This record gives sequence, C-alpha cells and structure tokens, in this order.
Amino acid sequence: MLAHAPEELTRDRLTRLGEGIGKVVYASEHWVVKRERTPTEVVALILLWKWLRRWAHRMPFGWGDRLLSRPSRVLRWMRVVTEGMMLVVPKSVWYTRHVSTVLRTYVKRDRRGDKLARAHLAGSDILPESVTFPTATVLVGGWPGWLTIAEATERVEATLDKRLDQLAAAGDFERVELWLNRYLDTRMTGWQRGLFSVDAHLKNFGIIGERVVLLDTGGLTNRRSDIAERLSRDEQVEEPHVQLGLGRILAGEPELARRFNDRWKSTVNRDTVFDILGPE
Repeated sequence: MLAHAPEELTRDRLTRLGEGIGKVVYASEHWVVKRERTPTEVVALILLWKWLRRWAHRMPFGWGDRLLSRPSRVLRWMRVVTEGMMLVVPKSVWYTRHVSTVLRTYVKRDRRGDKLARAHLAGSDILPESVTFPTATVLVGGWPGWLTIAEATERVEATLDKRLDQLAAAGDFERVELWLNRYLDTRMTGWQRGLFSVDAHLKNFGIIGERVVLLDTGGLTNRRSDIAERLSRDEQVEEPHVQLGLGRILAGEPELARRFNDRWKSTVNRDTVFDILGPE
C-alpha cells in the first residue's frame, strides 16, 4: 500500500497498451492500469468474435485473419458499431442463449481466477508486482479520456509472443527455445501452487527480466474436472507449437519444433499435471 499513486501515472496521459474481451490496459513507463469493460461492451465483442470466426476466411487480402489475430482501430470501430446495432435491434435477436452463457462463464471465470491468484500467487515470481494506493484520477488515451484507479501493476517488457517474434526475426532461435522452456517452467511452478491455467496462450504471458509472468488470471482454476477437460483436449493435439501460434516462427526450425512438442507432450498431460498438483 503506497501513500499515493506513482507520480508517472498522474504526470502524463497514459498510453492505450492493449485490450482483451473484458479489460482495456493503459500504461506509463513502468506501470499499467486496467479499465473493466461494461457488460454491453463485452456482449458486443462476443457477438463480433462469433461473426468474425464464421466469416473471416471469406474476407479478402487476409483481413479477417488479421482482425482475429490482434486488436486494431478497425476492430474497435466494429465493436462500437455493434454496440449501436444492439440499441436498435430487439434484445431477443442478439442476446441469444449462447451469448448469455458465454457472458456468465467469462465473468465467473474472471472473478474466480482473480481470487485464486490473490490467495495462491501473491508475492510470487509468477505475477507482476502490484501496488495499491488511495483513489486517484488519471488521464488516458482514447475513450473515456480518464480513469479512477486505486491499483497499478508492474509493466512487462513485452508479451511472450512478441518477444518470440523479435528473436525469430533476428535469427536467435537459441533464445526462442530458452523462452519457450521458461514458459513451460512457469506453468509448472503454478501447478506446484495448486493452480492450472486453462487459457495459457502466449499472449497471456509477459517478460520481466529473466522471468515469464502471467498477465491475465482469468483462466486459473484448481478444479480437477476443469483441468482434466482441458488436458484431454491438449493431449489430442499432434503439433502443440502450431496450436500456440508458433507455426510461422518455427517453420524453418523443424528440430526446435520437435523438441518443444516433445517437452510439451511429456509435461502438459494428465499424469504429470496431477502428479505435480498433488492430492486434492
């Protein structure tokens, strides 16, 4: 608990750093703060992603795939348009049973994951450092222009997927393999603390110094049934590196891809995970 917010948060307007389905992240040089999306925004994104997953492959010049792979101003504009349509179209049309289920599941998982992280991971190397302080108002880029905050989180140097992209572009595949191994080591450390992430994609991890840290706790669970269900799907994957989005990066490094896939399969399976988690 700090006596006041870090000066760099209140000195200048914070940059919009990234976004997910439920949060938008703004950053200063060393800290990030988050804005929780409204339920209407979340539902609009759910509807938009459902539409994109169905029709992206029909969009010309690979636009659909680019929209699905990373947030952009175009995607944000499409979300605003979707919200506008929700105001004039009857709720019974867009608020389907599936959308309702996805929204409830997301909110429930996000709150539960945050609670588990605070109970089991606080103070560990798995999470970036967080600080709290008396309520402060900060300026942010884009809408809404300002936020009221009482907590900030240490800013990572890069997300894991971006660091791997940079290393691959420089031809440094030795360090690509090093960071992939650290990623798996971080996941195993979480299992040792009784938690498993069912949403362990590379964009959900960041780099601070020599550490790989978890950025979004929404996928954390300690329920054996949830873990078993996720692992049963993972065990069916023939090439885990492709599922993680590493197909392009490792296309010219078949031996590295093979080594990573072998380690993944020997690590991310029910026998190994439940052995590390220990008795319920």
